Amino acid sequence: MRFLTAGESHGPKLTAIIEGVPANLAISTDDINQELARRQLGYGRGNRMKIETDQVEITSGVRHGKTLGSPITLVVENHDWVNWEKAMSSDASDLSYAKERMIANPRPGHADLVGGIKYGHRDLRNVLERSSARETAMRVAVGAVAKKVLSCLGIEIYSSVVELGGVKADIPADFDIAGNVALIEASPVRCADRVAAEAMIAAIDQAKLVGDTLGGIFEVVVTGMPVGVGSYAQYDRKLDAKLAAAMLSIQAIKGVEFGIGFEAGRLPGSLVQDEMIWDEVNGYRRKTNRLGGLEGSMTTGEPLVMRAVMKPIATLYQPLQSVNIETKEMTLASVERSDTCAVPAASVVAENVIAWELAQTIVDQFYSDTLETLTTSVANLRKFAREF
Repeated sequence: MRFLTAGESHGPKLTAIIEGVPANLAISTDDINQELARRQLGYGRGNRMKIETDQVEITSGVRHGKTLGSPITLVVENHDWVNWEKAMSSDASDLSYAKERMIANPRPGHADLVGGIKYGHRDLRNVLERSSARETAMRVAVGAVAKKVLSCLGIEIYSSVVELGGVKADIPADFDIAGNVALIEASPVRCADRVAAEAMIAAIDQAKLVGDTLGGIFEVVVTGMPVGVGSYAQYDRKLDAKLAAAMLSIQAIKGVEFGIGFEAGRLPGSLVQDEMIWDEVNGYRRKTNRLGGLEGSMTTGEPLVMRAVMKPIATLYQPLQSVNIETKEMTLASVERSDTCAVPAASVVAENVIAWELAQTIVDQFYSDTLETLTTSVANLRKFAREF
């Protein structure tokens, strides 16, 4: 499977083309819109979320509610386009309007300056419009299709915020994230610890008051993975590498860890490796899951557990020092409409980004022209692993 997205933050629409999804997968706009709606939630979001109510249109690859095996095209309109139609027009005659929205003061921590140098743009809006996290709307739409593939294989994905603005959630080591989905989804900051959630909200309020932004850490957990997805044979087939790269491709993500992560570097091997057990019902299992469901870059059958850190958003309403690229004079960075904190939303984006990588790896690893052949292939692997 593969996909491409296109579109600018304030352009007319966002588009994705997906190729390789098995035929006969039941999919609807409601399935995708549900994920898009989750992405728009979260305490600390800005006014853009009040303008956009993302709704997908499927324009190819699906007929009567089922995939055809041919490329799928997804389209999401930008409702804010009406306010940017002239400034973002593809028509050269509208250059005067573009100057009104021109950006010459790059924001520290954003793609503005480096992107301008790379592509030779004197108007840094040309960089901002594509590097914006608005692009994640299409990543989520694509991921929603991948989630449907995984769900048919008994694989589910969950996420929660475990730290925000320096406030750490108190989450037990044996916490059942699948059994507490309702609690997490009901939390404005997607945190399972109610006390910590209130402190996180207060931290966001304080940051907003002073024109600052906050980052944090979220966790993604995947259940139901069969044994042996991924490979140790080549670098580009190593599943942990693919998952880490996917997570880091989300705007503002600066670090990823699996299982106990960096803590493994502080412990002896006897307290890091997961001892093996076997029973007639489940076959091989692990007594612990410190490595996060991965050994040798392949799935062990235990839940995949990964965390990512998101840096504070680069747009500050009390802007940092910058340099005007035309005059080279010291100035303050440009200010764009933005969020105070997007960590809760980023956790939803991560679910869908991870869903794509897992679905792609599985589809590429097994015979998958149709959903029926894929489910049979995965079921055969599960049976083989139990009996091995």
